[in-house]
Amino acid sequence: MSSNTDPSREFISTAQAARQLGLSLGAVQQMVENGTLAGWKTAGGHRRIRQDSVDALLARSQGSATRPRPGSDRLQVMIVEDDAELKGMYRDTLGSWPMPMDLRIIDHGIDALIEIGHEPPDLLIADLGMSGLNGFEMIRRLRSNPLAAGVAIVAVSTLSKDEIAAEGGLPADTTVYSKPIPFHELHGYTQALVSQRRRVHNAG
Repeated sequence: MSSNTDPSREFISTAQAARQLGLSLGAVQQMVENGTLAGWKTAGGHRRIRQDSVDALLARSQGSATRPRPGSDRLQVMIVEDDAELKGMYRDTLGSWPMPMDLRIIDHGIDALIEIGHEPPDLLIADLGMSGLNGFEMIRRLRSNPLAAGVAIVAVSTLSKDEIAAEGGLPADTTVYSKPIPFHELHGYTQALVSQRRRVHNAG
């Protein structure tokens, strides 16, 4: 007696889902907990995740990376920073710039990876010394995720080049600025991305 449903494909493990999504086990577990992915726990406490919910999330992420957003001339900027004072400085300073920009500020690296899975920004600005999932690990995971290949990354840190290298370094295309936050340099960098996005939007 045959069946149209392949049980081995209907549900997958957390590790399998993490590989498919390019995220950590912890990120996938949190996505199950908050309902982003459909799953359940076995009697032994192991998570099983619906393959179709993973497929749907991948499709949405691919679409957001390749399909122009409404008002797509606006630059999507995500800042990952856990210091309240610095978050306020980012919000006030970038918010004052006369640029078509939408700003998201996230407290933790794990939350940023989940947000990026839903909608990758054009620019990510991250502190390297955050608690929990630090900026080094977050950026490495992000760069290993093909769904976020187009995200420009800026790291801001008090660490020297040698100290960053001692931590394992960062992907070669990461732009690194030293603290205190160099808003003048960030302004020029962001303005260049806005101009580039406007050219692409107008060409389309």
